[in-house]
Amino acid sequence: MSEAVVVGSGPNGLAAAVALALRGVSVTVLEAAGEIGGGARSGELDVPGVVHDHCSAAHPTGVGSPFLRMLPLERYGLRWRWPEVDLAHPLDDGSAGVMLRSVADTAALLGADGGSWRALFEPLAADFDAVAAEIMRPVTHLPAHPVALARFGLRAVQPATVLARRWRTAQARALFAGTAAHAFRPLHSPVSAAIGVMMTAAGHRYGWPVAEGGSGAVTGALARMLRAHGGRIETGVRVRSLAELPAAEAVLLDVSPQAAVELAGDRLPVRVRRAYERFRRAPGAFKVDLVVEGGVPWRNEHCRRAGFVHVGGTLEEVAHAEREVVRGRMPARPVVLVAQQYLADPGRSRGDLHPVWTYAHVPHGYPGDATPVVLEQLERFAPGLRERVVAVRSRSTAEMARYNPNYAGGDIIMGANTPVQAVLRPRVAWDPYRTGVPGVYLCSAATPPGAGVHGMCGFNAARSALRSL
Repeated sequence: MSEAVVVGSGPNGLAAAVALALRGVSVTVLEAAGEIGGGARSGELDVPGVVHDHCSAAHPTGVGSPFLRMLPLERYGLRWRWPEVDLAHPLDDGSAGVMLRSVADTAALLGADGGSWRALFEPLAADFDAVAAEIMRPVTHLPAHPVALARFGLRAVQPATVLARRWRTAQARALFAGTAAHAFRPLHSPVSAAIGVMMTAAGHRYGWPVAEGGSGAVTGALARMLRAHGGRIETGVRVRSLAELPAAEAVLLDVSPQAAVELAGDRLPVRVRRAYERFRRAPGAFKVDLVVEGGVPWRNEHCRRAGFVHVGGTLEEVAHAEREVVRGRMPARPVVLVAQQYLADPGRSRGDLHPVWTYAHVPHGYPGDATPVVLEQLERFAPGLRERVVAVRSRSTAEMARYNPNYAGGDIIMGANTPVQAVLRPRVAWDPYRTGVPGVYLCSAATPPGAGVHGMCGFNAARSALRSL
């Protein structure tokens, strides 16, 4: 029987381990922290009985992941739960851009822009499974669905601000800007529309669900499935060098390219080392977890029922804030992402005390305290929020990195989505998972297709390893 070692138990490390175990490989996962999960962990913070997600919150690409959909994870405890409203983006006049799973229902709420929204996203949502199968793997393959891929690609390569010109209302433009901002890129740059198009299409195909009990349920189910197929997981094991690892035919690293350099040392070919050292990191996330009595008093009713809310104002305001953080400047009004998972999963609350998950986009390595700015942005669209807040727990960019070393500088997406790096990450290579060290592969979100609790980076890396086993 072949043997493999996986370093890191985030969603990608566990996905890689499961993919290998299903093919009969004996797998051991080594995790430095005391618990598994990487960015997909959950638990109580300051108020007993109130469950918070530590990083990842909503999972439009998780429920639609080509790999995760192949697995019977419901047998291992994973249950998806959907809110009544998937996504809302409030504006100062009390209105909001609103996305429901149904394209037609969303179009009805967007008024004059409904027809244009439907014309763009109805075909993309219908094609989502085919498109996901193409773009959630390296670009170096022969497309099996060229028409669907081309339809997506024509929109994805555009700057988000250019694509948004097809809509006239502030609500539709802001709704798209909020999803595009997940790329942590200036919205006027090429390819900045890609993530917005992908996440919106995923939302219309599968919705924006949460995992019952917390995002840790996703990695928990993967771990249980791995153990059921003979895999082992050891926590509290910090690996500092490949030389410390037990003998194995394959080693998969769920770490950043820079960490891979530290682990491999002189074993890395010079060209690979240089590419990994040049790998650019994204801006940071400053996280603020709240416990709110009675929920957030949004001025807009749809926001009160939305599982996810993008706070940032108009398209122009979102574009300005994202441009500032990429330039290393803290905006006065940053983009703030808000998740109200308890609306779909009431078991996370304790009575009328509810967990509210937020993070702001800030410059990479931002040293300041963004908590007041985050609360001010929320209060802007939900007056009276501060009076309802029972507890606040903030996590700076430095603390994000201590929580998960892959999040250096607060970069939770593992690498800047520059036009080149978004497509050819972590380096230009036919097989981007190979490190150049025989039998050693990179399987983190720094590899294609990038960030998200979808497990595809790990699955693709495992397939690369299996070709050599």
